[in-house]
Amino acid sequence: MGDFSTTLDSRYTVTAGRVFLSGTQALVRLPMLQRMRDEAAGLNTAGFVSGYRGSPLGGLDQALWKARPHLDAHRIVFQPAVNEDLAATAIWGTQQLNLFPGAKYDGVFAMWYGKGPGVDRCGDVFRHANAAGTARLGGVLVIAGDDHAAKSSTLPHQTEHVFKAVMMPVLYPANVQEYLDYGLHGWAMSRYSGCWVVMKALADTVETSASVWIDPLSTSIRVPDDFQMPENDPHGLNIRWPDPPLQQEARLLNHKLYAALAYCRANRLNRVVIDSTDPNSPARLGIITAGKAYLDVRQALGELGIDDELAAQIGIRLYKVGMVWPLEADGVRRFAEGLEEILVVEEKRQLLEYQLKEELYNWREDVRPRVVGKFDEKGEWALLPTGSGHLTHGDWLLPAAGELSVAQVARALAARIGRFFTSSAIEARLALLEAKQRSLAPTLVPASGGTSIQRTPYFCSGCPHNTSTRLPEGSRAVAGIGCHYMVTWMDRKTATFTHMGGEGVTWVGQAPFTRERHIFANLGDGTYFHSGLLAVRQSVAARAAITYKILYNDAVAMTGGQPVDGQLSVAQLTRQLEAEGIERIVIVSDDPAKYRQVRGLAPHTPIRHRDELDAVQRQLRDYPGVSVLIYEQTCATEKRRRRKRGKLPDPARRAFINETVCEGCGDCGVQSNCLSVVPVETEFGRKRAIDQSSCNKDFSCINGFCPSFVTVEGGRLRRGSAMTADASRFGTLPEPLLPDTSRPFNVLITGVGGTGVITLGALLGMAAHLDGKGVSVLDMTGLAQKFGAVFSHLRIADQPGDIHAARIDTGEAHALIGGDLVVTAGSEALSKVLAGKTRAVVNGAETPTAEFTRNPDWQFPQERMRQQIVEACGAGNAFFLDTAELSLRLMGDAVYGNLVLLGVAWQRGLLPLSQTAIDQAIQLNATAVEENRQAFLWGRRAAHDPQAVQQFCQPASEPAQRRLSENLDETICRRVETLTAYQDARYAERYRRLVEQVRDAESRLQSTALSEAVARSYFKLLAVKDEYEVARLYADPAFLQQLSDEFEGDFRLRFHLAPPLLTRPNPVTGGIRKHGYGPWMLSVFRWLSKLKGLRGTFADPFGRTAERRMERQLLADYEADVNLILSRLGPETLTSAIELASIPEKIRGYGHVKAASVARARPRQDALRAHLREQRTLAAAERRH
Repeated sequence: MGDFSTTLDSRYTVTAGRVFLSGTQALVRLPMLQRMRDEAAGLNTAGFVSGYRGSPLGGLDQALWKARPHLDAHRIVFQPAVNEDLAATAIWGTQQLNLFPGAKYDGVFAMWYGKGPGVDRCGDVFRHANAAGTARLGGVLVIAGDDHAAKSSTLPHQTEHVFKAVMMPVLYPANVQEYLDYGLHGWAMSRYSGCWVVMKALADTVETSASVWIDPLSTSIRVPDDFQMPENDPHGLNIRWPDPPLQQEARLLNHKLYAALAYCRANRLNRVVIDSTDPNSPARLGIITAGKAYLDVRQALGELGIDDELAAQIGIRLYKVGMVWPLEADGVRRFAEGLEEILVVEEKRQLLEYQLKEELYNWREDVRPRVVGKFDEKGEWALLPTGSGHLTHGDWLLPAAGELSVAQVARALAARIGRFFTSSAIEARLALLEAKQRSLAPTLVPASGGTSIQRTPYFCSGCPHNTSTRLPEGSRAVAGIGCHYMVTWMDRKTATFTHMGGEGVTWVGQAPFTRERHIFANLGDGTYFHSGLLAVRQSVAARAAITYKILYNDAVAMTGGQPVDGQLSVAQLTRQLEAEGIERIVIVSDDPAKYRQVRGLAPHTPIRHRDELDAVQRQLRDYPGVSVLIYEQTCATEKRRRRKRGKLPDPARRAFINETVCEGCGDCGVQSNCLSVVPVETEFGRKRAIDQSSCNKDFSCINGFCPSFVTVEGGRLRRGSAMTADASRFGTLPEPLLPDTSRPFNVLITGVGGTGVITLGALLGMAAHLDGKGVSVLDMTGLAQKFGAVFSHLRIADQPGDIHAARIDTGEAHALIGGDLVVTAGSEALSKVLAGKTRAVVNGAETPTAEFTRNPDWQFPQERMRQQIVEACGAGNAFFLDTAELSLRLMGDAVYGNLVLLGVAWQRGLLPLSQTAIDQAIQLNATAVEENRQAFLWGRRAAHDPQAVQQFCQPASEPAQRRLSENLDETICRRVETLTAYQDARYAERYRRLVEQVRDAESRLQSTALSEAVARSYFKLLAVKDEYEVARLYADPAFLQQLSDEFEGDFRLRFHLAPPLLTRPNPVTGGIRKHGYGPWMLSVFRWLSKLKGLRGTFADPFGRTAERRMERQLLADYEADVNLILSRLGPETLTSAIELASIPEKIRGYGHVKAASVARARPRQDALRAHLREQRTLAAAERRH
């Protein structure tokens, strides 16, 4: 059992002992440790941290801000920079401190951070600053974040080759512990050698959390005794002024890099980990590797059944490289002695391999080992003949593209080891990998329409990008980076992008050579502040006809909602743009009224409501020069955060959809592009509802042309039954049997970004740490906040040293906690499970993907995905529960679904953690502690007795339309009842008569499919939702009951309508704007519903509108179609008849939306009519012959 006195601050306050840290938090703790070492040595130093955010270091600045009190206590200044190269320039300044009088400290140790593209951007600064050198008591550590698989980058990146070009030594830590150890070595090396020293941070390490040892003095640092410093130079290898450039170059090439090598050698940063100790059986195969690849090698050897002892016995020597460039020669030569072959295992392009070959090149051929790595022994550049007469390169052994998996490494190791050793374990592992690869080939589940279903990252609910990226008909745009990049895979006529700061400048090169007159360019306020202003300036200089749409959302949304690194208000932005020579600037806002109080805007800057965006863009695209549209609306996720923290008012207003009025046309999704608009299956077709748990109150969905939208003002969401009811009847739950952790126990957690899945992994990681176990948690976040697929790899063992690779490899998951059905059924998740070994608990909720915002007929293949998971885990090993719905009913909010799922997993014995540790971890998280405890308890109860829990939370009543008919008779009966209420019994009888006629004719074919289609479609055309019917549905007491079931407190209603006699289409766009009406509309609805007898008569004031005339024609056409179907009905025409009879199901919506759906359906309708006539005629002719 571990120490339960741990707090979240322990990671920054413990001076000696074990703490639970993420890689990001380790980077925050690192300068504190350096300051503690300096203080212990009696040095008067301070620290400085600067850089620019970007995945995988996207959250580092936030972690530094949160730790500011601890940093201040250690005299460490954190100054986030406007961009990466300015951060590096500031870091350069820290090393110049003692060149001038007035310094308060003997030196400043500094840390720069940035992702791969930021490294590219800083090449000039790095080259100059590294040549200039570091201060004797300063030192510079450069944290370079690499994204080898472009999980959240526009291109994969590997920075070691950039640093080689500017001659900066590169350290490559393999785990969180080495972040601390190598970081201290990095500063010591930097001070000793005068070099800026790099530490490579990969997502697999920086996004991993682990239990690590903290002790600032435990890292032993040795000064080399085999390197001679330059004589008669009081500055040694450190910075000085003046310093001519050729002297800087000579010092760097002739001394500084060799000093770094000497430091590496003295401190054994590169070392042999496994080697034969038997002189009669010396090592034959050497493996040289570093960083993540080292952990992959250790994991692969273990999965091949080769532990350290067996590896030494069969002749394997493993060399772990800590400094990957420059490669220290003496250690490499000692490692290579006596070997027959060396396998270089590294990700991406060759770095170690080329250096190794260079070191061994001059060895005699009879003693020089063969070296393989990216390619097998045939070589990299060899031109090999193929059967087609062409030449190709050698065979890839460990490909450079993408990232390496443990499975790939295992195959390569088995192939090389297989020359002198094999075993049943190796053969079994290879067979498993092959079988798994074959089984996963068809894993992606097709959705309706034949496309694969997957979690594509998307804009958050209520995100301003949903509206700001819309374009007027006939225009196109180019994307920006960050959230704007995601628009390229949406239906927004937006294609291509540039690097950060080049937005829109591609048009400068295109405009002179195309007939296109104008484009739009998307640009975020964070990118503008970083470097985007220069892109605008270039477009102005080129006199390009372009409109920059600058989204001012008050946060750097993609990386976690950080503020812009400096001051930038909308007013400042307009004045900057005016000073650049831009004459046409328009502000578009979701709240234009607030600009009455704003002072300092550029002169003649109009402020328009976002509902006018289309018209504004049409005006700007006709302007011949550079124009700017500033779209101002705060980031939705940031709004949610601020509201939770009480920093932003939370309006007591929520959108609600009356399901009975909704037509399921999807126009609300088109207008809002919002994932909180979800499908609801009802007796009368698919409708829409608002997911109140994820809704961020943007309200753009209300613009959907539909009278079903109501806003509930005042009141609050009704609390769940679990928080108010007596649950004593469930009694005491049995304690589960916890899994053994003598070998690493692997738990894969899947889910959707932005729903708290990462928090789940963090809770379990902390619980394992509190239990005193070794633990590693790797969060594969990618675009985590943006509803993309998210994975947490949780590995728990008795000792930290038992865990190597952070990722769970193919078929190695013991438990699968599926927070989302789509992600869990995907190939990435299923590749980790193994039938008979993996047990799973999965949230079976039908959470729609982004495809639903564009396709109202999108289907969720729930059963197929469940079956895939069951097949992958084996019969009886997968448990499904709709924890989202359970959480909503029990807790009043679906946000607690993850904790319900966690309770289910623990009660079913899927987690090797004590309940006490899990409870303590929930307390340490300090967010909704009691609610999360309750959710965990309800999950346990649901696992133990799911039926009892379902019965407990079952609502007393469910809306009638949610109950689906079970047979044709019930379908007809319910519609007859509805039509009677709609008009009268005579009208209902008209419906019944035609349906029964079809039913009688179809009975001869032993089928009811056509009758069911006619029953649904004919009803839809008869029960059109005209003004009287909308009024009746609102006047129905069931509507107010539905509101009462979801909301409580004193609330009032506002109805969003476009009354046909009071509204007119926009002359430019053709759209009709809706208006809000107060609760008095309920009285109007009751009055209007009583006038239904006027429907269709001469006195009907609405009967002569184009929409009503169209509906009457559709009804007459359908009755004619049914007559056609009956006259042609036979086995050969049944399929076509059913499709024709079902066409009205695709005709949905109101007004122009409905008219558009009719136009889309008409060509298919005409084709089916013609086909029926032709097919029946042909059949008759065949019978005559």
